[in-house]
Amino acid sequence: MKNLNRYIDHTLLKQDATMKEIKKLCDEAKQFDFMSVCVNPCYVPYAHELLKDSNVKVCTVIGFPLGQNLTSTKVQETIDCINHGADEIDMVINVGKLKDHDFDYVENEISQIRNVCRGKILKVILETCLLTDEEIVDACHLSLNAKADFVKTSTGFSKGGATIHAVKLMRDTVKDKMGVKASGGIHSYQDAINMINAGATRIGASSGVAIVSGNNKSE
Repeated sequence: MKNLNRYIDHTLLKQDATMKEIKKLCDEAKQFDFMSVCVNPCYVPYAHELLKDSNVKVCTVIGFPLGQNLTSTKVQETIDCINHGADEIDMVINVGKLKDHDFDYVENEISQIRNVCRGKILKVILETCLLTDEEIVDACHLSLNAKADFVKTSTGFSKGGATIHAVKLMRDTVKDKMGVKASGGIHSYQDAINMINAGATRIGASSGVAIVSGNNKSE
């Protein structure tokens, strides 16, 4: 597939990630011209410095991976990350509040983060493996209402990752009004193509090099 590299957020979010590994991630992202690297907040300044003269953006995660932080904490984390060079924000919703049907809370939280993003891309992580189809649709509508740019399937840290079903459902719900990011368990070229065919416009994966190389093995 042409320009598959520009679909990819080259990702390293594991708990024991080191600066050496972050440098390797950024070097690979520059080599393959990926859309972004996705790193934990503490590595945003380092990734920004490594990538400042490239086309690769710095993406980071907010309220990660559980989404259970206070809204004020998520908002301040977003502000801090943007101040340190983040170009894109992937925030985790409060899944418990969604399941309680506290839709005002969920939408307000996304809106507050949207308001401090200062024009940066905002992606909303739904953690679809924990949601019913109805809840996925509800979360997509709340994200739309709050003017986020993308809905995203997964953190990669729960009991499941992206599925074709979830991606199709998200795309059918948001139509052409938002991007859809598939993330979690995408290791091969065919995995990525399947997600794109289902409606994904961004792929989050730690196996970006293997994906664009058409290699079926994860890194």
